[in-house]
Amino acid sequence: MIRVTAELAMTRVVTDADLLANWSAGSRAAGDELIERHFALVHRFFRNKVGAELEDLVQQTFLACVEARARYAGHASFKTFLLAIARNQLFTHYAKQRRRALDFELTSVHDLGTSPSGVVARREDERLLAEALRRVPLEAQVVLELAYWEACDGNEIARVLDVPLNTAYSRLRRARIALRERLQELAPDRVAQVLGELGASAGEADPAASELGEDGDPSARSCS
Repeated sequence: MIRVTAELAMTRVVTDADLLANWSAGSRAAGDELIERHFALVHRFFRNKVGAELEDLVQQTFLACVEARARYAGHASFKTFLLAIARNQLFTHYAKQRRRALDFELTSVHDLGTSPSGVVARREDERLLAEALRRVPLEAQVVLELAYWEACDGNEIARVLDVPLNTAYSRLRRARIALRERLQELAPDRVAQVLGELGASAGEADPAASELGEDGDPSARSCS
C-alpha cells in the first residue's frame, strides 16, 4: 500500500496552482515552468494591441499573477485568471500612457495611435482582419479575440471581463457588429470572405457563437 501511494505521488501532475504556489514561495524553477506553459497565450493577447511595450507587458502580467494569487482560488481555470490580469494590465498601460481615464468600450488601438508589430499577416484577408480588429473599441477587440483565438466560451469570457454572463454575450454581439462595420469601411467587397474565414484564420471555431441563438441571446444549451 505504501509503495502504491509513493508511486501515485511520483506520477502526480504538477498543476498550474502548484506552480503558482511554489513560485510565490520563492521557487524560480516553478515560475519558469508556469511562464513556459502560458507564454504563448499572454504574448498572443498583447501582440495586436500594443507596440514596443509587448514584452514588458507580458512580463508584468506574470508578475502580477503572483501578487494576485489569493484571487485565483475563485477562478475555474488559470487561463481565465491570467487573461483577466492581462486585460487589466493592458487597460492600465494605456490609462497611464495617456495620463487620463479612457473608455475602452469606445476607444480603439487605432484611436490611440498604436501600431502593433506582433502580427505578421500572410494573406490580404488576414491583414484586413488584423486592421479591422485594431479599429473596433479595445474592449470589443479583447472579446472577439477571446472568442475566436482563445476559444473561450461564454462563461470564460464573463470571468475575464468580470461581468455577468448575459453582459458578456451582449458585448460579444456588439463586437461582431463593430467588426463587420470596420471591415465594410476598409474593404466592402471582401467583408463576407473575411468573416467567413475568421474561424479558420483563428485556428478555432468560436464556442461562444454556438451558445447564442439567432436573436443573439444565450440559448438553452448550458455552458461548462
